[in-house]
Amino acid sequence: MNSEDSTVRTVALHQPHYLPWLGLLDKIDRCDRFVFLDNVQFERRGWQNRNYVGGSGKPVLLTVPVVQGSRDDRIRDKIVDNSQNWKLRHYKALSEHCYRKAPYWRVYRDEIAHLYEAEWDSLADLCIATTRMLTRWFGIDTPLLLASEIGDFPGRKSELLAQICAKAGAETMLSGDGARDYLEPETLNRYGIGVRWQDFRHPVYPQHGRDPADFVPRLSAIDLLLNTGPEALHVLRQARTQS
Repeated sequence: MNSEDSTVRTVALHQPHYLPWLGLLDKIDRCDRFVFLDNVQFERRGWQNRNYVGGSGKPVLLTVPVVQGSRDDRIRDKIVDNSQNWKLRHYKALSEHCYRKAPYWRVYRDEIAHLYEAEWDSLADLCIATTRMLTRWFGIDTPLLLASEIGDFPGRKSELLAQICAKAGAETMLSGDGARDYLEPETLNRYGIGVRWQDFRHPVYPQHGRDPADFVPRLSAIDLLLNTGPEALHVLRQARTQS
């Protein structure tokens, strides 16, 4: 979507995720404005602080340790546990075990290294930084907003999403297919907002060191980037047109 278009037709929302997967980047690319739900409850053993990356062997799970607190902690309040040497472990996993021989590792390695040299106390800040880094490399220019910065919303579940979309100026909310079981379109309709389903289709692409028959889906979007470089966005978009 063109960020210079001041007309907001479609808004999408999602919790901040660390090194997000392709489904999230696809959602960002398909809307006029994207809102990070940093004001919702942190999910233990969810995907907000971890993700899988690839390489020639088995997928590797990278987890950002967080300081344990209340079960009611919101994502924006979650603190990274820097008493653990997670940054060195994650960078070594990417640079030595997973992507050292990937076709485009050398193109992006310096900025990836810089990401892990920086200090991160807020989990939300780290997750959003990894998402901004990936969208920029993919060439996705959708404006990215934080729910906590655009208002204080008293609603819960579908009501909360409707309130945020209304504040963001949406006519339609783009929702992931996983929400079909609990999203209440009638609640959004009361705010004058329609619902469109993402219907994400995962692209299949060359993964270095892996036979095409052994393709591994649902990895971090960095896997597609490091394997296809400047073609990554084309590969992602092309999958939408496939039956």
